[in-house]
Amino acid sequence: MFDFLSPHISGTLPFIYRGLQLTIFITFSGFFFGFIIGALTGMMRLSNNKIIYGIATVYIELVRGTPILVQALFLYFGISDFVGINFSAVTAGIIAIAINAGAYIAEIVRGGVESIDKGQTEAGRSIGLSSSQTMRYIIWPQAFRRMIPPLGNQFIISLKDTSIFAIISLNEVTYLIRQYVSTTASPFVPYIMLCLAYLVITIPAMVILRRIERKLDV
Repeated sequence: MFDFLSPHISGTLPFIYRGLQLTIFITFSGFFFGFIIGALTGMMRLSNNKIIYGIATVYIELVRGTPILVQALFLYFGISDFVGINFSAVTAGIIAIAINAGAYIAEIVRGGVESIDKGQTEAGRSIGLSSSQTMRYIIWPQAFRRMIPPLGNQFIISLKDTSIFAIISLNEVTYLIRQYVSTTASPFVPYIMLCLAYLVITIPAMVILRRIERKLDV
């Protein structure tokens, strides 16, 4: 039994190691830009300006109403066909994560800001702070503390979403394992190893997230 498993375990490890590096890079890069998009869009959702509010709402609903797989296919194939801009698979993956995570983060930001008691805003204004200063120095720090748990969950979701990019031939870990399986015709061990590879990242991330939640008491 072990003689059967051992070659596939040792044969899979280099693919997992190489693929995880790209998976983690795409996740962090996409999430970083997604947070910027989400923070801006979330604040737009709080605007009293109907046009700004409408733009943010259309973006959020459009992204949340379509699968990330479709978004990645559109970025990689659709954009190049329509305007002639050819994204690399890595670039398309990062943009897809950023756009997709950005829509969900926008709602996290909106919810976090709205969860702060309105009296905090009134207190800020009463001591002479402008609206932007009140938001920056009083509301946002408190709201961000409450955003940390859902942001952590969204990061883990984005990490797992990268597996979808195998369909655009992105050399992340799922794609490489599929390539390995296609050459060996023995999927059992490689796919178990693939599951373990994701768990090696997601379980510590969830443990760290829970500790942060307990420390911040959120």
